[in-house]
Amino acid sequence: MLEAQQLRLMVVTSGAFRGRSHGEVADAAIRGGATALQLRAPELDDDELLALATDLAARCREAGVLFVVNDRVEIAEASGADGAHVGQGDQLRDARAILGPGRALGISVADPEQAHEALAFGADYLGVTVWATATKPEALPGGLEGLRAVAHATHLPVVGIGGIDATNASKVLRAGAAGVAVISAVADADDQGDATRELRRAVDEAIDGRGAP
Repeated sequence: MLEAQQLRLMVVTSGAFRGRSHGEVADAAIRGGATALQLRAPELDDDELLALATDLAARCREAGVLFVVNDRVEIAEASGADGAHVGQGDQLRDARAILGPGRALGISVADPEQAHEALAFGADYLGVTVWATATKPEALPGGLEGLRAVAHATHLPVVGIGGIDATNASKVLRAGAAGVAVISAVADADDQGDATRELRRAVDEAIDGRGAP
């Protein structure tokens, strides 16, 4: 069963930042104390993604880190990942049936109505875009108020994403998020391991200061 603690800090691998591979970003995130890793690799075909996801699933399992695959639910199931994360148009209705009952399902939502729908679709946690981000320009940011509205509308843990780094993570957590997800704050850093550690410190201080969920 998914626990909110596992969602404190999710690092998302997305393309090549500064020439680094998904595996390099993943290794740095694990070393730095990320509690979850999300593989987002739309540029890879199914065979390439399955090989990578299988490798990362094993690494994360050994480290005790939650591992989910973005969008490609069949790959998540076949690779031994802990779950998948889908958007509003990505196999939303079929995701739970493909994953089965034992894997985590995250669903991106923009408002309380979508949050309620996600619960009906079998979601274990929700993702909410907080601020605009160049790494996913199509996502509509709802700001802290949007995140707060979703968090108040459901008992599911909410993960904030979009424009989050160590300087503003506490604002997202105070608005009701169980954790934060980041892409460029880690992947684009000079030292990705240090960036992850800095984020983890900020997240832990904010959550422990308010009382852990």
